[in-house]
Amino acid sequence: QVELKESGGGSVQTGGSLTLSCRDSEYPYFMAWFRQAPGKEREGAAAIFKDGSTKYANSVKGRFTISRDNADNTLYLQMTNLKPEDTAMYYCAADPRAAPAIQALSADRYKYWGQGTQVTVSS
Repeated sequence: QVELKESGGGSVQTGGSLTLSCRDSEYPYFMAWFRQAPGKEREGAAAIFKDGSTKYANSVKGRFTISRDNADNTLYLQMTNLKPEDTAMYYCAADPRAAPAIQALSADRYKYWGQGTQVTVSS
């Protein structure tokens, strides 16, 4: 059983930065950050594989960076140049099973989820 707990959300103005953290209880095969805005489907923002390779949604590429501290069992999402459209509940997700990279940003692929942390970007 993998337990995930997010932190680091908050309110910032357009152009600001935030770093989200997610503590996990063990090291799954891959992990990701998803986000869900009110009235919208949950979408994958960034994923990281056990070998350190990463995958990003086009909407965040160049602005968000996913990383993991293996010694501390913590997943991070560094978010810069934030925009109002980044406003959403952000969720940490993990799965112990190997999978192709093409599935890395698909919510259906993940078995374990955190409870989320809210990010609000004002214009």
